[in-house]
Amino acid sequence: MNGSLVVVDDVAAAFAQLVVDRASVSSAQFSLAFSGGSTARECYERLSHQSEFPVDWGKIDAWWGDERCVPLTDPESNYRLVEESLLSKLGPLASVHPMRSDLPDAADLYDRLVRSAPPIDLIHLGLGPDGHTASLFPDSEALTAPATRFVVSNVDPLGHNPHPRLTFSFAGIAHCRTAVVTVAGASKTEALHRVLDGDLTAPAAHLTNGDLIWLVDSEAMGSRSPR
Repeated sequence: MNGSLVVVDDVAAAFAQLVVDRASVSSAQFSLAFSGGSTARECYERLSHQSEFPVDWGKIDAWWGDERCVPLTDPESNYRLVEESLLSKLGPLASVHPMRSDLPDAADLYDRLVRSAPPIDLIHLGLGPDGHTASLFPDSEALTAPATRFVVSNVDPLGHNPHPRLTFSFAGIAHCRTAVVTVAGASKTEALHRVLDGDLTAPAAHLTNGDLIWLVDSEAMGSRSPR
């Protein structure tokens, strides 16, 4: 397993505090790439409690690490998840960059947009039961995307995860200054153990960021003890 493993009682609270800590030491704008899924929603709902987790959102640039190819208002949209759980409760951000899957050549457009900006300060990732992270699915074409591509289109060839996707590639994730993977609950135990064991059939085991942090709870760890 690459990165630092941190076992916490409350993954959402630990994530929110980490964002506060990292954003507060930056005197300039701070860029944050969002994720999707139930754990991500809990993280963003917790982060929206500004009295507990104060962030100067006026200096935050918002990005997305992956997105389903659905309208931004669709219940399956990661943008909508972040809007409902966090952004709608805040004042204006410095900038907001949703992945517009409705546009022609959407992956190319977002790839160029990411490349034109400074490296993202923190990208938030999850872990699927099949070992995927972002929308990098087992046996999918995006796993072998060239290092010259930061954002690609992808589908799950096994059909476990619906909708075509836009997603950061491994190269795009590695270009971010910090990657934080949140893992909560017993449903993620098997996938987490595969990553811990270095099982490269789990896409998340390929993450190689210099600053890679795994925030996991005891339910996800199962019978394992941190090494």
